[in-house]
Amino acid sequence: MTKKYFGTDGIRGRVGEFPITPDFMLKLGWAAGMAFRSMGACRILVGKDTRISGYMFESALEAGLSAAGADVMLLGPMPTPAIAYLTRTFHAEAGIVISASHNPHDDNGIKFFSGQGTKLPDEIELMIEELLDAPMTVVDSSKLGKVSRINDASGRYIEFCKSSVPSSTSFAGLKLVVDCAHGATYKVAPSVFKELGAQVTVLSAQPDGLNINENCGSTHMEQLQAAVLAEHADLGIAFDGDGDRVLMVDQTGAIVDGDELLFIIARDMHERNKLQGGVVGTLMSNLGLELALADLGIPFVRANVGDRYVIAELLERNWLVGGENSGHVVCFQHTTTGDAIIAALQVLMALRTRGESLAQARQAFRKCPQVLLNVRFAGGENPIDHPAVKEACERVTLAMAGRGRVLLRKSGTEPLVRVMVEGDDETQVRGHAEDLAKLVTEVCA
Repeated sequence: MTKKYFGTDGIRGRVGEFPITPDFMLKLGWAAGMAFRSMGACRILVGKDTRISGYMFESALEAGLSAAGADVMLLGPMPTPAIAYLTRTFHAEAGIVISASHNPHDDNGIKFFSGQGTKLPDEIELMIEELLDAPMTVVDSSKLGKVSRINDASGRYIEFCKSSVPSSTSFAGLKLVVDCAHGATYKVAPSVFKELGAQVTVLSAQPDGLNINENCGSTHMEQLQAAVLAEHADLGIAFDGDGDRVLMVDQTGAIVDGDELLFIIARDMHERNKLQGGVVGTLMSNLGLELALADLGIPFVRANVGDRYVIAELLERNWLVGGENSGHVVCFQHTTTGDAIIAALQVLMALRTRGESLAQARQAFRKCPQVLLNVRFAGGENPIDHPAVKEACERVTLAMAGRGRVLLRKSGTEPLVRVMVEGDDETQVRGHAEDLAKLVTEVCA
């Protein structure tokens, strides 16, 4: 069945526009409560990032859940992966995150985790959607859900993050700059690195409800780059608003993306015989990652874009490590979802183990030139399926003789075709991309 409200990463949109409205959130809380309560006693954790609308939606969800007879445990501002972890440790039936991740404050959304800290199965999302279209009822007053607050949530999660590295670990002598994007990591991330001995300069950790992701964090790296150079730091770490993405900056000020971080983690685990299989990337992962892993004898497969698909592929193959170039990195040996702090710690451990700087570690992975062009189309026939476009893609792929690739895909949110070509020769890659984009434009005309 096609889902009416749930996308690949929950429900998201602009605050005040359906479905990101207080009345919808009230009904969503009720529907979720009814769905989970139908399976037995029901306790649901609710956390959020730092955007101002979180207060409004937290209250609405709380009321809806209580009306359905579900008990609610409020976490306050916490990283998305922390809510997945705490849902497991409290043996709750589900966790709800109020967040729009890397988006600005005027967006918001809802993500759900199962009791195992994983994405909700499709059948439960469909059950919630069916209930959203049903009349809202209220359980008998003696069966209304109770609401409590978990006051030590931050401390629990900090200790969990620290437990992902050996207890003897010390980052003494390591000078870090950490950009919290005025988001959900603003309390916990600096504490994790400081408690492990690092010297930490903290940026963007003064959330006011409106400044989340504003010219900071993993979507705007300029401030972090400048601070790493000014502080003569060993490296910089940038989180997004809800703490499930991480990017880094080396001591030269160069940005290190998710593909490179994934390589550093995978290589370290491979050398310690801890990798268990291979690595999952996405259709957008740089070809250089695939080639660098192949040089080490590490299998690599591509999933559709989105951490949901990376996680599904990892589960199916019983592998441990996967991620996206945007900075979603999944380390299944420690957690059940993309966790930016956990991933950052694994990178730091890998650097310590090899005695390398971040700038040195990334040299083993040569990124292939990649050109991405967007072509707008008016709808109708999918230009990717046009015979002339298919033939041209095959011709370009053949011309690059195994040292390049072509990817055309429709945007999930806009009427765009994304034309991506990558390979060894940047001039050749750009020429191929421009030719394909021109053909797609002609086909769409």
